[in-house]
Formats: sequence, structure tokens, C-alpha cells
Amino acid sequence: MGAQRRQKVAAKRFGMLRGAAKRAQARDEAIRRLIELARVEELATQLDSWTELWHREPAEEEEATVGFLGLLKRLHLCNFKLWHEEDEARREDVPDAVIVQHKRAIDRWNQHRNDTIEQLDEFLLAALVREGVRVRCDAEQNSETPGSILDRLSIASLKIYHMAEQAGRTDVDVQHRQVCAAKHKVLREQRQDLLVCFERLLVELLSGQKRLKLYKQFKMYNDPTLNPALYSARKRQGGKAP
Repeated sequence: MGAQRRQKVAAKRFGMLRGAAKRAQARDEAIRRLIELARVEELATQLDSWTELWHREPAEEEEATVGFLGLLKRLHLCNFKLWHEEDEARREDVPDAVIVQHKRAIDRWNQHRNDTIEQLDEFLLAALVREGVRVRCDAEQNSETPGSILDRLSIASLKIYHMAEQAGRTDVDVQHRQVCAAKHKVLREQRQDLLVCFERLLVELLSGQKRLKLYKQFKMYNDPTLNPALYSARKRQGGKAP
């Protein structure tokens, strides 16, 4: 599909999104902001800008969490931290104790990531309720929530950045750069497809064609009261199981 054709298709989709917002009256500020960010160019650009910024400057762990944009930024920060902790955890030139530290960090950031995905869905559901969106009685439920799609888009931004980095390396052979450049192209195409899916889901949610239901992850391995390896160890050490 040519660039002009893609622009026309994107404009049509965004028109559908704005139309759905108008039918929902768009009184709620959260809904209006979400509509603005849902546009393909806006959402991808926002995530990419954070990715590039945090590779130039240290990412602060205490990032703003107010509103949709704040939650999205925190989710992206979690994935940014996870990406680099995963890289470090695969090193073989450091003591095991260092790897353990990285593995612990991965656990913490992954828990924060899952919590933030749920909070994004909670935020959107509350905004839809405030907006007074009337869900049709025959509305279907999407198997993937908006928060989960945003998580995938966040990871896609990181993949695109790092694959471009690999394609531009000067300390590797031409074949390595060519392979990575081809993968980079595929990653961008995949992200474009995912952005379209996100837009479509928002249209369906705002028009009441789809219903949003919150599903809790209930991660058990980080909870000392639910992970048998943790509470059993505590009992063996003479403590009381939580």
C-alpha cells in the first residue's frame, strides 16, 4: 500500500474514532485525551519519544502517574527497565550474585508492569462509565483488553529502537546489518497492524459494540502468602507461615 493510500485509510479510521466519541458526547476529559492519543501517529510517536529520551538520560523510577498519559508512561518505564534488566541477566562474565540481583529486579518490574496494565483498564472503564456509554445487550467482549494492547505497543517501541540500533552497528558484518534492517521493517509493519487493532477496539468500546470487563492477573509467585516455595521456607526456618 502506497503512502497516500495509507494516509487515506488512517484518516478514515480516525474519522470513525472521532465519530464514536461524538456519539458518546465526549464530555469526559479522559475520553478526549484518549481519542487524541489513539491516533496511530500520536501514540507511536509518544512511546518512541520516551524510548529515545530514556536512552539519552537516566529514566526516573518515580514517573508521573496522573491520568491516562501518566499511566501509559509508567507502563513504558516498566518495560524499558525490564528490557535492560533482561539483557544484564543473560551475562556470563559476572558472579551469580549479580545475576540474582537482576532477576529480583525483573520480578519487581514485571509486577509493576502487570499492575499498571490493570490500572490502565480500570482508568478506561471508569472513563467510559462517566461518559455514559451505553453498552449494547449483544455487545461482545474482546479477548485482549486495551491495557494489554498498550503493553504490546510499548514493547514494540523498544524492539524497533533496538533493532534499528543493531542495523546501524559498525562493528559487525554487512549480513548482520541487513538481517536486522529486514527485521526492523517487519517490526514496524507489525506495530502498524497493532495500532489499527487498538483504534478499532476503542471505536467499538465508545460505540457500545464491545464491552470492557476487568480481569485481574492475581500473580501468585510474588505473594509470600500464595507461593508455597516462600511460605514453606519460612515455616522451615521456624517462622509462622503468613
